[in-house]
Amino acid sequence: MMPSVPQLLIVLAIVVLIFGAKRLRNLGGDLGGAVKGFKQAVKEEGADDPSAQIEKDGDEAADVNNAAAAMREKDESKSA
Repeated sequence: MMPSVPQLLIVLAIVVLIFGAKRLRNLGGDLGGAVKGFKQAVKEEGADDPSAQIEKDGDEAADVNNAAAAMREKDESKSA
């Protein structure tokens, strides 16, 4: 059940009377700044993660390959 336009206007008028237009303007600016900062942080985090994850995966793969090669060498030296 959605409120109608006149009901929303009445609620808005009551909120403005209670808090005042200046305080609501400041609150809106603070909220907008917070949303902008959040979006920027998400964008920066998203841009950094894929390359860092690929680099990390590459390092882990190299470590696994080195460990496997060391085990093969160890097994070959035992059997020889």
